[in-house]
Amino acid sequence: MDFELQYQATGSKARAGRITTDHGAILTPIFMPVGTAASVKGIFHRDLADEAGAQIILANTYHLYLRPGTDVLERAGGVHRFSSWERPMLTDSGGFQVFSLAGCRKLGEEGCRFSSHIDGSKHLFTPENVMDTERKIGADIMMAFDECPPGDSPRDYAARSLELTHRWLERCFERFERTSPLYGYRQSLFPIVQGCTYPDLRARSAEFVQQFGADGYAIGGLAVGEPTEAMYEMIEVVNAILPREKPRYLMGVGTPVNILEAIDRGVDMFDCVMPTRNGRNGMLFTSEGTINIRNLKWRDDFSPIDPAGTAFVDRVYTKAYLRHLTIAGEMMAAQIASLHNIAFYLWLVGEARRRIIDGSFAGWKEEMVRKLSRRL
Repeated sequence: MDFELQYQATGSKARAGRITTDHGAILTPIFMPVGTAASVKGIFHRDLADEAGAQIILANTYHLYLRPGTDVLERAGGVHRFSSWERPMLTDSGGFQVFSLAGCRKLGEEGCRFSSHIDGSKHLFTPENVMDTERKIGADIMMAFDECPPGDSPRDYAARSLELTHRWLERCFERFERTSPLYGYRQSLFPIVQGCTYPDLRARSAEFVQQFGADGYAIGGLAVGEPTEAMYEMIEVVNAILPREKPRYLMGVGTPVNILEAIDRGVDMFDCVMPTRNGRNGMLFTSEGTINIRNLKWRDDFSPIDPAGTAFVDRVYTKAYLRHLTIAGEMMAAQIASLHNIAFYLWLVGEARRRIIDGSFAGWKEEMVRKLSRRL
């Protein structure tokens, strides 16, 4: 893939750029909807692309490895053909899932042994076989295998974890460079910067990953229990070191306010399950603040979900109707809310891009943070 840094914001570290992959272009800043099992929950690919405007989605190596399995994906010709998603795709490495399986996994120099959450079967992830798995899945962007320690990890544990992640990263790149894409298009491998909330560890990791000359770089291990201000501080530390001419991906973050604050600090790419997970539970993100659609106050509100019209559903469905569907337990409630939330996230990063280009980002961002922090 290629990256062109197109604009630098006035009075901010925010950037606008263009990533070019063999499955299409991605304009940054960008939000990537999470399609864990090669499917964004409750949303047709048609609506995800045409209505929400998704340019790239994320799939999960751990889940696709377990089900349907890499043999199925290989026979299908890779995840794009398997899922009929024709635009770019990114796969994480399973490192965060390993973190979340703390009760049924064992870390070591070789890799991570774990039990499947599906049937309890035993498996081993190593830097080498994770690279092989991601080759077989076939996403445009692959993530390196790392350990994601808890945000409140003691310094000695964080330091040991970081050294292990760095040794695994060397093995990831060695395997990546010895193998080739399987389906006739390019794949890129992003290293992941770790180091918890210790500035010197984060700086050390940011310096270390640059030696690989990667197509892009990720910041991992944030939004895992640390204070929000500590997250912002780590982003600043890392982005002061990472190459300016390469895209920066903040993994698993987060709320609309988190995204705007990270864009302000020079981040280009984001993913999070929050739009769909919260949507399924009746929480809607809008340009004026957050709505709990279950509240009685929306029963007779026949106005659009978001007056800014950030999603096509805002031109079709009212708050009162969506509340009715939600209270009634109708499946369509989760579909409408999820599509609205994803479209809102994509509207937000798209508007940030427009503001970066026209020079009004800094003031607009402060006003949006104020609005997005409200409960309506």
